[in-house]
Amino acid sequence: MRTLLAGVALAVAGLPASIAGGPELAVRAPGGWETWWRVDSAPSAWRAALPAVIDRVGFRGVAPGVERGELSLSGEGEAFRVRVIVVRLDPAQLAFRLVKPTDGRVFAGRWSVDEAPDDALFAINAGQFTDNRPWGWLVQDGVERQAPGRGPLAPGIVVDGSGAVRLVSPDSIALALPGAELAFQSYPTLLANDGEIPMPLRQDGLGVDRDHRDARLALGMQRDGKVLVAMTRFEALGGVLANIPLGLTTPEMAAVMGALGASSAVLLDGGISSQMLIRSGEGTELWTGWRRVALGLVAVRRQGN
Repeated sequence: MRTLLAGVALAVAGLPASIAGGPELAVRAPGGWETWWRVDSAPSAWRAALPAVIDRVGFRGVAPGVERGELSLSGEGEAFRVRVIVVRLDPAQLAFRLVKPTDGRVFAGRWSVDEAPDDALFAINAGQFTDNRPWGWLVQDGVERQAPGRGPLAPGIVVDGSGAVRLVSPDSIALALPGAELAFQSYPTLLANDGEIPMPLRQDGLGVDRDHRDARLALGMQRDGKVLVAMTRFEALGGVLANIPLGLTTPEMAAVMGALGASSAVLLDGGISSQMLIRSGEGTELWTGWRRVALGLVAVRRQGN
């Protein structure tokens, strides 16, 4: 693995960097590449979707409650070509499940989206992991199976008994437990408080590596209650190395989620763990990761729809 990544690093070393003012992101549009974000003039909050980005996604319904689209982005260095697969999920039409524990108490540490149940319309790896176990808070079937993890940028993703989904701040997790049917935890926060970007993503030295580039997977909430998921894939060199863990920085991914219309968002485990399944009447789209994971989130058609 290390040898392969070293070879890829050499291969991408000659890719163009952005302008001297610092990293920037451009989106492929009908007239060519359009720059829509620069690190030296980045907003501190996203209060609405950015037309230059959201209008390029081309969402289309592929299953009940599931819309799918994508973007082509260009950034600095190895982010010269980045594909972003974007999915919108409607909790009014979908029910969410966590991967089932093997012994009734703990979760298996060797799961992949290609093992999602036959009725799953959508699946991703969920949360962060340690020693092949989910990190942090875990609720299934209304029962708290793991206590919350600690961290100022580690929100909970909660599905209540009505099926509504929300992100809750770390200091509000205890208040969210009553009524939680399903919950897990991840980090770091990308957007909070109606689109605000946390200070550690805007200023160096506050605990977040703002320069590291990787494959990214993020989950967020739109202001209308729909769930927004975005996953990046390395598309330089013709896309033949799409699973290589190169791509956007954490601040850049926050910008992507804000421009797509999320009011709150958090990173899930990315890199070689990031994976996604979309199942429709046209067939199954599958992006697997190189590493099997400890926790999966699937969406199935809600009964009665």
